[in-house]
Amino acid sequence: MPMLQFKQLSDNALFVQFSTTINEQTHRHIQQSMKILEQQPFPGFIELVPSYTNFCVYYDPFIVRKSFQFASTTTIAEKVQEYIEKLLDQQRESFPEVGRKIDIPVLYGGEFGPDLNYVAKVHGLTPDEVIEIHISQNYLVHMLGFAPGFPFLGGMDQRIATPRHTTPRPAIAAGSVGIAGEQTGIYPLATPGGWQIIGRTMTPLFLPGQNPPTLLRAGDTVRFVEVKENALC
Repeated sequence: MPMLQFKQLSDNALFVQFSTTINEQTHRHIQQSMKILEQQPFPGFIELVPSYTNFCVYYDPFIVRKSFQFASTTTIAEKVQEYIEKLLDQQRESFPEVGRKIDIPVLYGGEFGPDLNYVAKVHGLTPDEVIEIHISQNYLVHMLGFAPGFPFLGGMDQRIATPRHTTPRPAIAAGSVGIAGEQTGIYPLATPGGWQIIGRTMTPLFLPGQNPPTLLRAGDTVRFVEVKENALC
């Protein structure tokens, strides 16, 4: 278990830092710790919101105050921190893969991937080489955010890492697969965005009629599979 860093964000939120490095081990620590805390919540616990290297725990300070015994100098945030540290101290150094493995079919280039040629040119590659590199990796879903069901995927090959557009597009089509720096991701809805769009999937990621309402969840592993447009006919 890494040495945790705590920072009070507000009167009802505590920031818990696991690492400054984005990697799979940090992700597993966060997911396992969240599972433990959600199974054994403290009085006043509301929710956890994860990121690449940390999570924020939100709580009701009034319930925490009346549920614990406090020393005269102890703050509510310190009491929450104390609870978390004691609980996670029991965590074992094992990180079972609890996520699912999901294939996402993608149409690359052309009208579906208007930035594919640009990404290839930046790196001195052909468009086909960019596609081959992109589909050769297994991607870990670190978190969902930005839009409902938008997965932030780790594990992309640095050979195709490309900065965002300086000026975001006013509209990106739902299903668009993009690159932003060393990240890749999928737009579940039509929204503005600045990622380099290299392809599109017809697989829906936001499923409002289901519970949970997203195809992907943190901890899942995604593999992109190239398909041709005529394969959809």
